[in-house]
Amino acid sequence: MINTVYILLGSNLGNKEQNLKKTIDLINNNIGEIINFSNIYYSKPWGFNSNNEFVNQAIKINTQLSPVDLLKHTQFIEKEIGRENKPNKNIYTDRIIDIDILFYNDIIHETSDLIIPHPLLHKRLFTLKPLNEIAGNFIHPIFKKSISKLLDNLKATKKDC
Repeated sequence: MINTVYILLGSNLGNKEQNLKKTIDLINNNIGEIINFSNIYYSKPWGFNSNNEFVNQAIKINTQLSPVDLLKHTQFIEKEIGRENKPNKNIYTDRIIDIDILFYNDIIHETSDLIIPHPLLHKRLFTLKPLNEIAGNFIHPIFKKSISKLLDNLKATKKDC
């Protein structure tokens, strides 16, 4: 079965744009066909202080991998690009690459290792902006709102947008 997955890539160390390109190549070769990708967006770090600006890009892929296997493959790719072990889930640090699974079809999946849809995507402009570019009409399976509506709602609550 072919599954449609939306992923967010982020990098704020090294040659950030090249980190995204290498990650996209590895995803295309090891996870599934890339169907679409957003432009690259620049943002300040979220959840921690750093002088290193982030680059983010959303991608849409088709894969035959299960959610758990997809997570294993994305973690392998992060290590392949040069990411050290991830810290605790609630601690954010600078990183050479970060791969977040945002949506997997329209399923809701929750285990100790993986939560889909990504639980914070509706609170992050750096996620919603690139995702809106490639999936503005996609309906969030929990909130029952489109990505464009979630983005509009978040912008309305932020004074600096």
